[in-house]
Amino acid sequence: MILSKKDIEVRYAETDQMGIVYHANYVIWMEIGRTALIEELGFRYADMEKNGILSPVLEINAQYKKPVKYGEVASVHTWIEEYDGVRVTYGYEIYNGDGDLSVIGYSKHACVKKENFRPVSMRKYFPTWHEAYLKAKKA
Repeated sequence: MILSKKDIEVRYAETDQMGIVYHANYVIWMEIGRTALIEELGFRYADMEKNGILSPVLEINAQYKKPVKYGEVASVHTWIEEYDGVRVTYGYEIYNGDGDLSVIGYSKHACVKKENFRPVSMRKYFPTWHEAYLKAKKA
């Protein structure tokens, strides 16, 4: 399993009146982590989209454990939890500045054609990406 780690400096605009990261920002951080993982594997979402394939979110989940606060550096850990050639589930853990687990989550995605949103096989459209995901996913 490949684990990507991406640090994020918490900006004031990402916090609420209490100085705690507003809950919706964790979903954005998950996207940042997912993009970092894909790039570490040698690929880019933008290249997929140029070829007429999209990867919409089917489901997203976040369980909040401890807050991340303004001035801290959060660490987003991302991995491929499940992959079947069409659908992929990414797992996430976000840690606060003290190294405490703050959020556990996942997002499920499918690969679809841009013009009709019909599912497509990564093996057929992006065979090297498919092979990389098979090798990188959680055992």
